[in-house]
Amino acid sequence: MPDQTPDKKCDAPRRIKAVLFDLGETLLNFGKINTRHLFRQSAVLTYEFLQRLGQPVGNFTIYRLHSMLAVQMRCLLSNLTGRDFDALSLLKKIGDRKGFKLSEDQWRELGWLWYQPLSNLARIEPKIKETLTSLKEMGLRLGIVSNTFVSASSLDRHLKQLGILDFFAFRFYSYQFDFRKPNVRLFEIAADRIGEPPENILFVGDRIDKDIEPALKVNMTAVLKSAYTNISRKTPAGVQKINRLSELPALIKKINKIGE
Repeated sequence: MPDQTPDKKCDAPRRIKAVLFDLGETLLNFGKINTRHLFRQSAVLTYEFLQRLGQPVGNFTIYRLHSMLAVQMRCLLSNLTGRDFDALSLLKKIGDRKGFKLSEDQWRELGWLWYQPLSNLARIEPKIKETLTSLKEMGLRLGIVSNTFVSASSLDRHLKQLGILDFFAFRFYSYQFDFRKPNVRLFEIAADRIGEPPENILFVGDRIDKDIEPALKVNMTAVLKSAYTNISRKTPAGVQKINRLSELPALIKKINKIGE
């Protein structure tokens, strides 16, 4: 028979000292999206930007289809390898082949314009700043762990526009690593860099497979945020489910009180 001895480490009282958030459908709510429509909007914005700079963009349809094919191929490769790509680096490679001559700031602007239509769909909770302020006032360190190929410059710019960038001193975007969620190494690195053992960290995400399960594997406290991505999915045993991030301060106070 399997060993029924409880894991003393897992049963030890917890003291939450840091909170890590997933990005999409957790901090930022995008909802179900029409990727083809968004890609066309992005292509129009970037094409017009390059035209204004006098770059040899050529025919718009060819430009759009070539860009879309390049992204689709890299996404397919990412799914096979479990490693995200850097969209900004991909844009530079495509641009170099076409003869684009841009400064680093112009490349970053191009990357932002590709992301902008998606950013326009993002919604945050009405009192998100109050919630994050409460967490900071509790002495908690806050960070983000997200699977993404969107460049940090674009994501940080978006968070700054929303007025919440400064809450997150620690931001881990998967394309910056050789692996992505649900690989537990990303969670372990985040814990190491935030300076707390996993058992002192609470992870909030919307995906059971990519957020909750790996967080539990490294001994973090996992909280499932209600989203369309987990509708009708059974919440794993011992995992708290919340409808809004504003529930977190009270939940963490409860956990920490139990651990006293």
